[in-house]
Amino acid sequence: MPLSRSVLGRRAIHRRRVEIEAFLREDQLLELDACLIDTKEEDYLLASGVRRAGEPVHGLYLRMTLDADCQILAVEAVSDWVPYPGACDTIGPAYQQLVGLNLLKGFRRAASALFADTQGCTHLTELLLALPTAAIQALATFRRDTDDSEGKPFQLDRCHALDTRGAAVRQYYPRWFRADDGAGDEAAESE
Repeated sequence: MPLSRSVLGRRAIHRRRVEIEAFLREDQLLELDACLIDTKEEDYLLASGVRRAGEPVHGLYLRMTLDADCQILAVEAVSDWVPYPGACDTIGPAYQQLVGLNLLKGFRRAASALFADTQGCTHLTELLLALPTAAIQALATFRRDTDDSEGKPFQLDRCHALDTRGAAVRQYYPRWFRADDGAGDEAAESE
């Protein structure tokens, strides 16, 4: 179902495109290639000069290499289009600090702390925060989503739809469904 029609007339002024692709390498490592592209629909005056309509204001790229457990083995960050050449495009090497972290265990918190404020590029860091769920989707290519041979499937209790007390889990993962005992409701009613 698409979004509803806008109530008032409008014109496009800015476009941000985020794309993440996952690749399985010959050595069985996973690579995530991510990019963030910002463009304006009209010429845009920056402190560093005019950016013509359609030319990127930001053209930022990340590559992250992961093992099967989502340990980060390598990171490459490149800033091809930036508003402040000679400044924005020098932060890439700082992202090597991610090597050794696990993409699925405390990653967003660690990345946000490592690259807060002037320690990183706001846009590269924002792009990083989308990588955990992209990795999960990529790895799902090789696993049945109902495979519970190693315990509760990873995705359960990680989003609204897959709350183990909900209808979707009752239908698709009946082994893991847990009926709401109502204890929270009784406490709320007594207040």
